[in-house]
Amino acid sequence: MQSSPRPENALTLLYELSELMHSFGDISKTLDQALALMALHLGIRRGSVTLISPETGQIRTEASYGLNAKERRLGIYKQGEGITGRVVQTGTPMSVSNVSLDPRFLNRTGARDLTAEAIGFCCVPIMLNGQVVGALSVDSEKTDSAFVQLLEIVASLLAHAAMEWQSRMDAQLPASKRPAGFIGASREMENVYQLIHQVADSTATVLLQGESGTGKGLCAHALHTQSSRAKGPFISLNCAALPEQLIESELFGHEKGAFTGAQSQRQGRFELAQGGTLFLDEIGELPLATQAKLLRVLQEKCFERVGGSQTRQVDVRFIAATNRDLQQMVEKGLFREDLFYRIHVFPIFLPPLRKRSEDILPLCQHFLKKFARENGTGLPTLSSKAMDLLQQYHWPGNVRELENVMLRAVLLLGQDKLITPEHLPSVLQDKGSKEPHEATAKLPDKVADLEKTALINALTQSRGKIRSACTLLGLTPRIFAYKMRKYQLSYKDFRSREILS
Repeated sequence: MQSSPRPENALTLLYELSELMHSFGDISKTLDQALALMALHLGIRRGSVTLISPETGQIRTEASYGLNAKERRLGIYKQGEGITGRVVQTGTPMSVSNVSLDPRFLNRTGARDLTAEAIGFCCVPIMLNGQVVGALSVDSEKTDSAFVQLLEIVASLLAHAAMEWQSRMDAQLPASKRPAGFIGASREMENVYQLIHQVADSTATVLLQGESGTGKGLCAHALHTQSSRAKGPFISLNCAALPEQLIESELFGHEKGAFTGAQSQRQGRFELAQGGTLFLDEIGELPLATQAKLLRVLQEKCFERVGGSQTRQVDVRFIAATNRDLQQMVEKGLFREDLFYRIHVFPIFLPPLRKRSEDILPLCQHFLKKFARENGTGLPTLSSKAMDLLQQYHWPGNVRELENVMLRAVLLLGQDKLITPEHLPSVLQDKGSKEPHEATAKLPDKVADLEKTALINALTQSRGKIRSACTLLGLTPRIFAYKMRKYQLSYKDFRSREILS
């Protein structure tokens, strides 16, 4: 292992970094330049700056040295995942003299040949206002404590750029391309937003596909509100919610006396949607006879009410949704082939929640804010163990199931402000109980949750005033600050944390 860098090299690096941080423009380029300076003065082989996305909670590589574009894109981590994820989660630096011998090192980017030579690796947190916002990591032959301390100083200088990056990301969160009501910035959902934007203002028929609870109804609303028909009516019908004998009446209306119980004339959903949008959910449940009549309306833009003879013209944007495989139903003779191709003009697939796990925590925060507001309580916090269970679960009910889980947790909390595994359904806890070494992890996890709960309660009671919170818990400011960093708490969150209205 080589000795730490010469003092003159370290001082030159810190001076040049300070100058760079006070003149940066494009943030990614500035951070790239900072890493290049480290390579020049410290002799690092590779380096990267990873920052926590305020939208997804993912730890993404925003700048790098010695990585190509593909390797850089692969540098994505979750909290606690690998060495980088652990440094971000704990706020504690880590160094490894030979990463090939350490199972915690993931080599996520694939940039290193771990069989060729011993590679040293150091990773330190980037702190901003007492909170971890990212990490600085380097491949270096130097991994001693003096070198790690130098990296911590460098990371403190990079925090200026991280602050600017975070503020710009926050400003971009309510991006216009993301339809109202949608939460999530995963690649899968970004693709959905793009498709909605492309087809919303056209007259094309849209088929929304995906499992129950993935947001097909929300997508249909978005297509309507972003179209030129937004001022017209939005009419929906769940085809699975009605008996077969009533579906035609609901769709096309009926005349008085058309059937037993038809005591008056009634408009159907097509007439009610005139000039607007008609959304048929679970279209795969339509009887074959009704499918034939629906096909005619879509092709000829006209229909007759049940029991009537007058042909009525209709101007309606048509959107359908299903959680079934319509093509397979066509092969089995359960769905008309001509109708399938008529509605399959512009398909949009809504991904299941398990395929976009990075959206789970932002969705949790959204629902917690919503239910805290509705129930007149303070905004609760998810414990790290609860976060792990939520991200490990396979979510067969998708976003709808997650929403119900968050409502249940808020109702069970009472006066507590920390959601722990005990507040989650047993099906999620069972998932966690199968993890290895759980018996030895139970007590530390419970102690950590209790400690974090005490900190949150003290900060809530003192409205974010550190000295008052220290007095309540009998801690020194130094110990209190250490524990706040450990649990990623910020006093600023509690100064604005009042009862939501």
